[in-house]
Amino acid sequence: MKKKLLVTGGLGFIGSYFVDLALDAGYHIINVDKKTYAARTDVNFDGRPNYEFIEADIATMTHIPPGIDYVVNFAAESHVDNSIHANEAFYHSNIGGVYNLLELIRAKDETDQPILFHISTDEVYGTCHEGAFTEEDKLLPSNPYSATKAAAEQLIFGWRHTHGIKAIICRSCNNYGFGQYPEKLLAKTIEFLLNGKKMTVHGDGTYLREWIYAKDNCEGLLTVLEKGKEGEVYNISSGEEHSVIDAVKMVAEAMGVEEDEALVHIPNRPGQDLRYSVDCSKARALGWKPKTTLKEYLPEYIRLYKERLGVQ
Repeated sequence: MKKKLLVTGGLGFIGSYFVDLALDAGYHIINVDKKTYAARTDVNFDGRPNYEFIEADIATMTHIPPGIDYVVNFAAESHVDNSIHANEAFYHSNIGGVYNLLELIRAKDETDQPILFHISTDEVYGTCHEGAFTEEDKLLPSNPYSATKAAAEQLIFGWRHTHGIKAIICRSCNNYGFGQYPEKLLAKTIEFLLNGKKMTVHGDGTYLREWIYAKDNCEGLLTVLEKGKEGEVYNISSGEEHSVIDAVKMVAEAMGVEEDEALVHIPNRPGQDLRYSVDCSKARALGWKPKTTLKEYLPEYIRLYKERLGVQ
């Protein structure tokens, strides 16, 4: 019998991919989402078997339904630029929300306490100058967003040690895919170029990121949920590195837009990390590996975007 999952932020970009995948795999899903600006309006799970929806804020919700095996926590504010200019929402959701979930789990009878399956980010490690971070490396977040995600992890470690809360943490690299809100790089680039605008690139754009298709990431997360060990941390990554400027150029090339018409440089943002890279051999040892590359996916990404915007 498949487990019952309470998924928070299941209408968000990555969360929606996970809900779709988990429903296909036969899990019973209770989706908790407060429908922020970034919630997807192009997905509809309501007609799917074993699906329920609760509109709520994880920082203020008052109970977790009975019989939940895992609380899968995607709910978070995630845009770094927003965290720099207005960070209160990040504190509310990313720290206060996790605190509330931990307390709601702690308040339940021990026989009915779910495992907290928390989705974090590779950004908690900060800049990786060489090689790749492993799960044992120190957390050195460089901006308000990653600081709140690292703080949430520390709460989880503390509640697990003191109160016996069961938990697994996954730190995922940079996700892409259709349905991502167009404040994020690739979605914003596609939308700008379709509208005849140049994409803005911070600084010289040489900052390196690992790029993973959201479905590949969620298949990795589901593998860890099914086969991973409670109390452990798992990196989820692709090993596919591209600089920010090269990623923008890849989109432009796939759309047939000349480079000088595709981008414009703007001042660098504070707290810019030079490179993110994490070792995901621990997750791969469970039998998972990513299937999709950015270059392979871009034509489909652009096609779906054009279809949504009604562009020929």
